[in-house]
Amino acid sequence: MVDKQDLKEKRIAVLLSGGVDSSVVVHEFASMGLTPDCFYIKIGPEETEEWDCSSEEDLEMATAVAARYGCRFEVVDCHREYWDKVTRYTIDKVRSGFTPNPDVMCNRLIKFGAFDEKRGHDYDLIATGHYAGTEWIDGRKWLVTSPDPVKDQTDFLSQIYDWQLQKAIFPIGHYMKDEVRKIAEREHLVNAKRKDSQGICFLGKINYNDYIKRYLGENPGDVVDVASGKVLGKHRGLWFHTIGQRHGLGFGGGPWNVVRKDVENNVLYVANGYEPRKAWRNEFEVRDFHFLTERELPEKVTFKIRHTPEFHRASLISLGNGSYKVCAEELIQGVAPGQFCVIYDFEHHKCYGSGEIV
Repeated sequence: MVDKQDLKEKRIAVLLSGGVDSSVVVHEFASMGLTPDCFYIKIGPEETEEWDCSSEEDLEMATAVAARYGCRFEVVDCHREYWDKVTRYTIDKVRSGFTPNPDVMCNRLIKFGAFDEKRGHDYDLIATGHYAGTEWIDGRKWLVTSPDPVKDQTDFLSQIYDWQLQKAIFPIGHYMKDEVRKIAEREHLVNAKRKDSQGICFLGKINYNDYIKRYLGENPGDVVDVASGKVLGKHRGLWFHTIGQRHGLGFGGGPWNVVRKDVENNVLYVANGYEPRKAWRNEFEVRDFHFLTERELPEKVTFKIRHTPEFHRASLISLGNGSYKVCAEELIQGVAPGQFCVIYDFEHHKCYGSGEIV
């Protein structure tokens, strides 16, 4: 964490969600004698109550935590910005057959983007409850991984801009999740026992497929066994499925796995039992690589393509114009176009940024 004396000279904004992690962030500052200003970001896909993700419970919890530590508290409405930017990105990608990551874009466009435009520009630092860290190395600020491999969220931060990284601070990033829980319980925080949120941030309890159906409808097509070429039945729309999916296909004699989507012909290809070897890949391309600090990538790296504790080792080949060929040391399951491939150093400590899988 940043030196205490240095923090006392900074104007600090805390993004307070109502969850236990951001609440412990406020406690961490209070334990150093600091009283940051707290902000609750209201987001959601539409201006209708039915789909509004602003939870009364979230807001109540955030209000209570801010009041306990004597912090100024404000609700910042980024509802329209979320719909215009993040939700549109999600729907456009899904419609095209890709696998988007709305939470990655939320950090870039909303938490460190729209919020900064509306209120954050008045502050030197913006603090969140992400499990990540920052580190100054040779005079430059890096995004670095959390010691908790399960909770590490550097992948969700891999698309923020360099100026956003300069303002970012993650006060609980050096803790394990169970340590954060213990702090919350020890301090008798109002949300100490509250469960972590799951899934895409703006949906809340809304089913993802129901949400997609609302905007894209259905587009039935054939489901084909990739081994035999036999038509097994119909899907309701390719956008309801992701590469590597093992559940919710509804066919007997399984398990079935989604191995490919033919967007042009609207065909979903599946495999029975374990995925066939050809569905696993150890080479793929990424484009539009977004750099966080360093503007060049080393040849030997580690990477992630989804939010898991595992890092994969690989070599990179530059293809020019921000595109790279990733040559992994092992076969990778579920490589899907549209996913972000997040690149780290070989010790998976420093995060270089991410690019979209072609």
